[in-house]
Amino acid sequence: MTHRILVTDEVALSGLYPIVDDDAFSVVSIDDSASAEFVSALVEADALIVRSATTVTRDMIGLAPNLRAVGRAGVGVDNVDIPAASERGIAVFNAPGGNTIAAAELTMALLLSVARRVPAADASLRSGQWDRAVFKGVELRGKTLGLIGAGRIGGEVAIRCRAFGMDVVVHDPYLSPERADELGARLVTLDDVLARADFISIHVPLTDETRGICGFEAIAKMKPTVFIVNASRGGVVDEEALAAALRDGLIAGAALDVYETEPLPDESPLRDAPNLVLTPHLGASTAEAQVGVATEVADKIKNLLTSGDGSEAINAGALG
Repeated sequence: MTHRILVTDEVALSGLYPIVDDDAFSVVSIDDSASAEFVSALVEADALIVRSATTVTRDMIGLAPNLRAVGRAGVGVDNVDIPAASERGIAVFNAPGGNTIAAAELTMALLLSVARRVPAADASLRSGQWDRAVFKGVELRGKTLGLIGAGRIGGEVAIRCRAFGMDVVVHDPYLSPERADELGARLVTLDDVLARADFISIHVPLTDETRGICGFEAIAKMKPTVFIVNASRGGVVDEEALAAALRDGLIAGAALDVYETEPLPDESPLRDAPNLVLTPHLGASTAEAQVGVATEVADKIKNLLTSGDGSEAINAGALG
């Protein structure tokens, strides 16, 4: 029996070797999920692998009578209708480990960029200016990093910031004291993070509890010299509140890689906010990470289709 796997969104085919190199699988790659060719292939697919560009809706699932698995080559599964998949007994897999280092390193890049005003200085120099005094920055050494969430990625950020000579405080109700000690971090309340931190980095999934966690009320508790970085999920930062805080000088700066709506709308208040670094969701955009997440999700789908092992599905509890 040959298992048909449909791949889209430019998932790194080199990372799919667990299934590409196995004669039990037939892999078809179609990067335009709106095309008739994609729909035709979906009808016969046993599994679908996507990144973030394709939204796996209830209607899409309804077009795939043979579908047994959906793989998200990345961490977030906001673009997959998990209840619809569960109703059909379709396992949904993600790849939380494959892009950990890439996301942590991007967070460090954003921290340094906003602290030293690198993008603005680059733009100024390219425009013919040589105005060094305008771009005086701050050092990370001796400052306090406040982490909101310290899972895989947040933990790696803590390790790197400790190497820069920073103190680290963290709010994460799921982090054990033992793990906090391993990271060299102190567990504190959310209010303590907001009040103490010179830099705040957010590393949480988007849930009802975390949506808008960095909004007007939270910003009012922060130092006016604080820098905020979010490379986790769009929606955990209230973008209107952040833009207003930057315009009014309530915080020193911010850097974002993720947004409530992607691509970022032309009318977004973030586009003309001062002291703000914006990148277009680059957290997993390294060659190594793209191979890593593809391999991780391919392994999980292979296990399901060949041995029935769906234990690593994020909806495993709903599959019975």
